[in-house]
Amino acid sequence: MSVLWSTDLIQKYSVNGPRYTSYPTALSLQPDFPASAIQAALASSAHELCLYLHIPFCQQLCYYCGCNKMVTRHSEKADLYLQHLAVEMALYQPLLSDKTISQLHLGGGTPTFLTEEQLSRLMQLLRQHFVFKPDAELSIEIDPRSCSLEKLAHLRQLGFSRVSFGVQDFDEQVQIAINRVQSEDLVRSLVLEAKRLGFNSINLDLVYGLPYQRPESFIQTLHSVLQLDPDRVSLFSYAHLPTRFAAQRKIPTQSLPQAEDKVVLLELAIKEFSVAGYQCIGMDHFAKATDSLAIAQQQGKLQRNFQGYTTAGQDALIGLGVSSISQVNGVIWQNQKELQDYQRQLSEGIMPLERGFSLSQDDKIRAALISQLICHFELDIHDFCQRFSIADFWSYFADALPKLDPLIADGLVHCSQSHIQVTPRGRLLVRLVCASFDRYLQNNSNPSYSKVV
Repeated sequence: MSVLWSTDLIQKYSVNGPRYTSYPTALSLQPDFPASAIQAALASSAHELCLYLHIPFCQQLCYYCGCNKMVTRHSEKADLYLQHLAVEMALYQPLLSDKTISQLHLGGGTPTFLTEEQLSRLMQLLRQHFVFKPDAELSIEIDPRSCSLEKLAHLRQLGFSRVSFGVQDFDEQVQIAINRVQSEDLVRSLVLEAKRLGFNSINLDLVYGLPYQRPESFIQTLHSVLQLDPDRVSLFSYAHLPTRFAAQRKIPTQSLPQAEDKVVLLELAIKEFSVAGYQCIGMDHFAKATDSLAIAQQQGKLQRNFQGYTTAGQDALIGLGVSSISQVNGVIWQNQKELQDYQRQLSEGIMPLERGFSLSQDDKIRAALISQLICHFELDIHDFCQRFSIADFWSYFADALPKLDPLIADGLVHCSQSHIQVTPRGRLLVRLVCASFDRYLQNNSNPSYSKVV
């Protein structure tokens, strides 16, 4: 899928905006949400669901990170956490007795903070409480600094088939600035071992916009990544939000690339990965044509949920663990974000629910439209109207027209009576096109959102 860019346009539209891993976004979730709404959603949900499990622990603080995490070197804290996860699983078990799990993803924090024994215990608990499909896809995020070759082999024995290694950047100056030093040799040894062990898909995470990143050093990182020949590459834009994430205050603002410099880094990555034969997936992923993400996009089946781009259902995700977000059958809910609150509620035998939201029919219509645009960059208006019984598309979305007009004028999107088409030069700014249809978004300056590029 081709991507074009204009430095002038990217600078012009250097605004904040949602990443649309859901619609409405998590900012719309409300407190005092009734557990009965969740129970009803699960009772009428699809037969197959996906699980996301959040492991919040890290051995060391990475300054750039905005994830929900707890920095500790005491592995016994994970034992207590597993006990509370078991309680949460038991609360869900009767609600999911007729469902099967098609995908499991372990994220964090650092899932490989867990010891081999703790990982075995976790998988035993999951299989005890839930029914997994025989071919269920198990994936895990890996911090190379906390994963030995032996632990990697153990993960394969437990049934994991996809791994994602956090690289961010191979340049030592950048690594020191973000407090995440890991050698290229370490990553290479793990990737080669993962290939030898037969993992089906290997992803490498990169971040652009980090302190002291320069084109001449970042190109070296890109070349090193391509030499490792991963199946996928995630390329995320660093969101510097020091008012929200205290650790980011340790990064000197003057060390960060300016907006125009970030565009150069992104341009380098797009060119290098495209020349190497990777398909550009949505905003921030690249995949080989043989990878399931690329195949899903080619077949028009790519979706998006709180984990990002996915081949699984965007409305069939159960999140377990502190701060995890679920979305099932038009209901979104989030667990307590503070570990103490999460564990306290489970100790009382109740769901660790903090807030939630039930989508209206209009929400579902807009969610489907945004998902289609952010995954496939086009919408067949006739088919969409038939699907949702809409008499006149542009009358229904009259509120979007004033927001779309400047994007149309700048050639980022084409709109007609029959189609919406995000152009190659608009694909990097697709979040803005989606935002035009967001009835909850008041402006593009909300500091809770990151820059769109």
